[in-house]
Amino acid sequence: MAKRRKTSRQRAEERIAKRGDAAFLTHEFRDLGDERQVLRALRELTDEGKLIRLGYGVYARAELSELTGRPMLATDDGFLGAARQALDKLGVPWELTEFQRAYNEGRSTQVPVNAAVRVKSRFARKLSHHGRQLIVERPARPSPHAAGT
Repeated sequence: MAKRRKTSRQRAEERIAKRGDAAFLTHEFRDLGDERQVLRALRELTDEGKLIRLGYGVYARAELSELTGRPMLATDDGFLGAARQALDKLGVPWELTEFQRAYNEGRSTQVPVNAAVRVKSRFARKLSHHGRQLIVERPARPSPHAAGT
């Protein structure tokens, strides 16, 4: 009897289990099948509570909460950690916000609670989870009137 070939969903689940990543992009699974198969597999894993969709083409590792039975992020750094890893994988250069730097350097005792990053290039996607959205700060543009006056 011939061995049954694993489905795209099973292969995607195995790949997620092998990796220690918190965030995954759909193109990381491109080799498992065509786009529709991959999206279906990721949707099934999301429905089963093994992944959480953070935004367009971005997913995060999940596990079921023992208290509520609902999926929750399975990352040590929570939503912000998964979002930062997604930005890294997307090739978007980012840095800590001024508030985060001030707290880390001891210049402030106010703990930054908002999930925020300062991006150094263009980034238009929205990343969110359970009503929390990644706040994306952009570098200030120089005023066109400031130069040459």
